[in-house]
Amino acid sequence: MARSVLSHPQEKERLLDYFESFVMQILNELATYGTDEQGGISRLLYSDGWLETQRALALKMDGFGLKAEFDEVGNLFGKLPGEDASAPSVLTGSHIDTVIQGGMYDGAYGIAAGIAALVYLRRQFGQPKRTLEVVSLCEEEGSRFPVAYWGSGSIVGKRDFGHVAGLRDTRGVTFTDAMSSCGFGEGVGRKSRRSDIGAFIEAHIEQGAVLETEGAVIGVVEAIAGQRRLQFEVLGEANHAGTTPMRLRKDALEGVSSMMQALRKEAVRLGDPLVATVGRLQVQPNVPNVVPGKVSFTVDARHVDEQALDSFCEWVMRTFTELADARQLTIQGTVWFQEAPVPMNDELKRQMDEVICSLSVPSKRMVSGAGHDAQMFAHICPTAMLFVPSRRGISHSPEEYTKPRDLAAGALVLTELLYRLGYEGEGLP
Repeated sequence: MARSVLSHPQEKERLLDYFESFVMQILNELATYGTDEQGGISRLLYSDGWLETQRALALKMDGFGLKAEFDEVGNLFGKLPGEDASAPSVLTGSHIDTVIQGGMYDGAYGIAAGIAALVYLRRQFGQPKRTLEVVSLCEEEGSRFPVAYWGSGSIVGKRDFGHVAGLRDTRGVTFTDAMSSCGFGEGVGRKSRRSDIGAFIEAHIEQGAVLETEGAVIGVVEAIAGQRRLQFEVLGEANHAGTTPMRLRKDALEGVSSMMQALRKEAVRLGDPLVATVGRLQVQPNVPNVVPGKVSFTVDARHVDEQALDSFCEWVMRTFTELADARQLTIQGTVWFQEAPVPMNDELKRQMDEVICSLSVPSKRMVSGAGHDAQMFAHICPTAMLFVPSRRGISHSPEEYTKPRDLAAGALVLTELLYRLGYEGEGLP
């Protein structure tokens, strides 16, 4: 058997042509499901568009010779069985759901690349030594119900039916009813929780501008950043804008403005990969002729070093309190969401670097500031993630775009890595 998908360098362009055509065909077809009036894609969990997409993918998988099977929550697997049925599977894929008015690449690319990879490997090399699977995860975004990573979390045991009991969407539909209407639910189909996955590899668009800016085609993800989300409420004193002297004001908005400036200054001083964002600002009474008496706002902070992230958030709490006290304002702050940083597997990163080098593709080691399904799978198996560039860093938008050739390059790297893991038995820790 050949030791590589690319047996000689002259084949590279031919393979890129193949993967470009294959991946774009699947992406263009998927983009016809869940379209909205604004020109985007709104494929929310357990919606009609979502169900149509999963069913179409199941037919496509079966047509390509991959055994398609749903689990009880609606995750869809396309399996290429291996010679050793007892060996843990190598899994690739991503999520099929979108944000409201999203684009055609986020999530869907990882599924399309995974299908393209398995179909090519099956046609060229036949049965692998260990089972290879591509998964179209039912949900990642949290766009319909107040829960995220439902698909991958159900597989790894971080989510279960108890987590969604009683949840409702904005129209009052319960999570359970929506799931049931699509033919899924507890005890329907294969159990979601799995213990037979040996590795997970996710291909994804970057959703940032680093690769494009630096001229790289593949990003090898070192780690997925940890997150802290903080909620603050600052109380001052609402008063007449015309009769209250500046020196006597307790202006909650002015105080928050000073906090925002301090936040940015400190984040810039500390440098990458720390990022910090004030994302929501609510001002009361929010009228032109009244000094603001109350402001609520959020801070989103991310870093791959948990100790550094905790230290920064402690600085935020301390500094914001000092700025409030200096203005005779009252402040309350809480941490309402936190996720630990998730490093990707060193051996799989090394294997990916070797593949990229053998294919002579420009690459970069980098951090993912966004959360991904890979961080769920890292709880149960060695996990890796590769990025391809996003034009101008735009994502979660109909303007989302990646060059077809870059999509092909990512699919080729994924295919070579899956070949090594599935056919040669390399790379699994």
